[in-house]
Amino acid sequence: MTSRQAYAPSLHLEKVAVVRGNRLVLSNLSLSVSAGELVWVRGANGCGKSTLLRVIAGLLDAYSGKVSAEGKLALADENLALDPNLTVGAALQFWAHMDGASLSDRDAALAAMDLLALSEVPVRYLSTGQRKRASIARVLASRCAIWLLDEPYNGLDSASCAHLDKAILSHIATGGIVMLAAHQSPSINVSESLVLDSKGRSL
Repeated sequence: MTSRQAYAPSLHLEKVAVVRGNRLVLSNLSLSVSAGELVWVRGANGCGKSTLLRVIAGLLDAYSGKVSAEGKLALADENLALDPNLTVGAALQFWAHMDGASLSDRDAALAAMDLLALSEVPVRYLSTGQRKRASIARVLASRCAIWLLDEPYNGLDSASCAHLDKAILSHIATGGIVMLAAHQSPSINVSESLVLDSKGRSL
């Protein structure tokens, strides 16, 4: 679905530490990710998986260390980020336009997450699983080189999980990068599995 990148995206973290509410959430975390790689971030609830993705996306500041990325980033987390009063198709088109993507990119994302039949349904009427699929479709439609996916399998049935796996594999096959935070073991082949302990340290 995603065209081959015109350049090679990359992502680098060097000794990153994050403090939230006077608590050290991530500690001395270093990581390098190259084009075509999938990193599966694992760990117990509260270990810092979501915080890590939000720091990479630029939504949170690191207390120390350095985060650098070559390529546009798109994040899908618990925040749907779609206007509930718009239809699914219109809400996704708004973000596709903001990201410099086309109508065909939006339609491809809808198809990839099996949402074409719901394109005229207002976002506010979507079920939990449909909302999750729409959130993922927003990332797919963005044409961003780096996808940051926070617990994307939560709320998805087996068919939707398979659609997501296919989209991820297509993205990395065309030179994209995926960082996926999930508590479960990987369901597809990964380049690296980053496991965080209860103090946000890499095991």
